[in-house]
Amino acid sequence: MTAPWHVTESLAARYAAGAAAEPDAWSLEKHVEVCGGCAARVSAAVRAGGSGPVLADVRAALLETVRAEARARVPSPASRWARALWAAGPALRGAWLVAVLAAVGAAVALAYGAGFQEARPVLLAVAPMVPLGGVAVSYGRHADPMYEIGVATPSGGLRLLLTRAAAVLGVCVPLLTAAGALLPPVSGVPGAAAWLLPGLALTLATLALGSFVGCRAAAMTLAGGWLLAVAGPLLGRSGATAELARYLSGPAAQGGWAAAAVVCAGLLVLRRRSFDHLETL
Repeated sequence: MTAPWHVTESLAARYAAGAAAEPDAWSLEKHVEVCGGCAARVSAAVRAGGSGPVLADVRAALLETVRAEARARVPSPASRWARALWAAGPALRGAWLVAVLAAVGAAVALAYGAGFQEARPVLLAVAPMVPLGGVAVSYGRHADPMYEIGVATPSGGLRLLLTRAAAVLGVCVPLLTAAGALLPPVSGVPGAAAWLLPGLALTLATLALGSFVGCRAAAMTLAGGWLLAVAGPLLGRSGATAELARYLSGPAAQGGWAAAAVVCAGLLVLRRRSFDHLETL
């Protein structure tokens, strides 16, 4: 075995002065790519030579250019808000948000303007379905024109889906809960926050089922099931508001929804890789 070769001080000085033979210069340039000690030795020799001041000026000018470009790229508050809105997804930029605001406003208007006593039970019955609509129009090839590009990025797939689902919940939770608290109470009807766990469980179930059939189909399926099981009977029959307690009120019901949310979250973790591929449905 031959001893390892390194750049000597004399060779570094000749190279810095431009006096090194071409074979020696080529060997030096190849060697400093993998040897930090020799690279530092050659760099010091070059900075100490006649070209040192010129290189210092070039380095200072380059750093100033990089800093200026970095300062120019710092987004303004308005730009950051626009990017956050885009990341949140189409739901917060389209008709879904308008529909949620309209539904909340209509419930309050009916309760206090028209004396509709069933406004609170109806809102509680419908509330768990509302986030599903937001998820359905936030992610997938049918809803997002940037879907293919988003899936191809490192922040796409499940990460982007969770970001948009969180944004949907961030709108639904305060609006619907506050509206429910403002509406006149009805005897036997659960409190304004009773819909939160069912809503969370249904949202996670939509994401988990969406890993198999797509978010839009999953949201439609679960929303239709909830409508048939809970909201439909309540809306179609007078005096059925007490039935909400079976679904939303009490330790057994809330514990069941919490367990369902945990199971759906676990399934979503297991299926997380499926969101790295384009939907085929």
